[in-house]
Amino acid sequence: MIPSGASIRILCVTALIFGAVVSYAQTSSDSVSNTSGQSLPSGNIANVFSGSVPIKPIPGRMALSLENAIDLGLKHNLGLLLSQADTRTARGQRWHELSALLPQVTTAPYAAESKVNVDELGFAGLATLLHISPAVGPFSYFDARAAVSQSLFDWKSINTARAASENVKSADYTVLDARDLVILTIGYVYFQAVADEARIATDEAQVETARTLFNQATDQVNAGTAADIDALRTKVELQTRQQQLIQAKNDFAIQKITVARVVGLATRQDFDLTDKSPYQALDGLTIEEALPRAYAARSDYRAAESAVRAAELSRKAAVAGYFPSISFGADYGNGGAHPSDSTRVYDVRGTLSIPIFTGNSVHGDVQQADARLEQSRERLDNLREQIEADVRTAFLNLQSSAEQVKVSQSNIELADQTLAQSRDRFSGGVTDSVEVVQSQEAVASAHEQYISSLYKYNFAKISLVRALGAGAPGVKEYFSGK
Repeated sequence: MIPSGASIRILCVTALIFGAVVSYAQTSSDSVSNTSGQSLPSGNIANVFSGSVPIKPIPGRMALSLENAIDLGLKHNLGLLLSQADTRTARGQRWHELSALLPQVTTAPYAAESKVNVDELGFAGLATLLHISPAVGPFSYFDARAAVSQSLFDWKSINTARAASENVKSADYTVLDARDLVILTIGYVYFQAVADEARIATDEAQVETARTLFNQATDQVNAGTAADIDALRTKVELQTRQQQLIQAKNDFAIQKITVARVVGLATRQDFDLTDKSPYQALDGLTIEEALPRAYAARSDYRAAESAVRAAELSRKAAVAGYFPSISFGADYGNGGAHPSDSTRVYDVRGTLSIPIFTGNSVHGDVQQADARLEQSRERLDNLREQIEADVRTAFLNLQSSAEQVKVSQSNIELADQTLAQSRDRFSGGVTDSVEVVQSQEAVASAHEQYISSLYKYNFAKISLVRALGAGAPGVKEYFSGK
């Protein structure tokens, strides 16, 4: 059972992941904004990275390393799949805006026959005056031609299309950022599962130790060399360790389901975790070296930069609403009363459109574009500081957890020695079971502290991979051992 302090630490790292996902959600929303400034819906981003589209179960028991888990997650994690769909949406929006600059070719052939009443057309009494029937006709019409229209110059459409292209770039970078978040999430749940599995092994050893002490105390009580209370204390300790073992097994089973859901395995799939995350010191990288690397590699930062450029172009497009535009149109085909007697017909025209008064709609578009541009720049400035905070936090956590690992390793050795001496003293009748039970609890606490610190260290490393934007290559670099 995890102590309350460890639980708080796990909640803290969970909050870190949630914060990163929320940051992704904001970037994703910006990257797929259409030219009117309305964000396209992209689902419940806050929890999509905990789900997946699973593959079919594989018969038997499969081995799952961290690298294999990441490979699976990058193919089946729901957050990444939805992000890829958002990219396709952005590309569709770009084609929609680009269509205003491309030729439009249409054809609409028609044939008609009609008969009209001159009175209905506004010539009431004319037929009576001329002594003719008011019904005139029938008349036949035929027209079959192809029409083409082309914008020759429209600064608004040009900048709108350019802004849509920048949105596509932003969406592409957001997909890369989603890959980093998948890796972060997988690392979190994988290492937590490894820690839960390690707790099982530790609790099993504690159960065996407690059972040995209980048998020893029982033998001494039967021999009359110890009081009944000593046997009761050791029995309580044994049952406590058994309860912790039951809880540890349940936690591990549940965490394996969580791993399966994140990486894209069926929840009933049986698998073993092959990477046990031993302690591997991280040397040779400083904050001063890491920050430029992070700014250059972080996909969310590059997505935010593209979002700023898109907002700048959208503002230019809004201002261009004041400018005139030039277009060209032509049609060519056959026309006449009947297809059999039709002749060649055509029409060619050029149009200069000059906005004189638009009811301040352009002014409103410019104000909205200014607001979106300011928001994009503020998000970029905030993200730059957040990246530095991520890198510095990861380094601090690495340094702190590395020291905790070393201290906890020493505590395990000292606790084991203390337990061995307490058992010897109890066997010799020098002390009672209180000292032995306390020593065993100290051993259990030392092992729990080691598991928690080791988990924190490995999670700090995977957080550094995320902070640097290193992706899967970063995992291979910083987790090279088994």
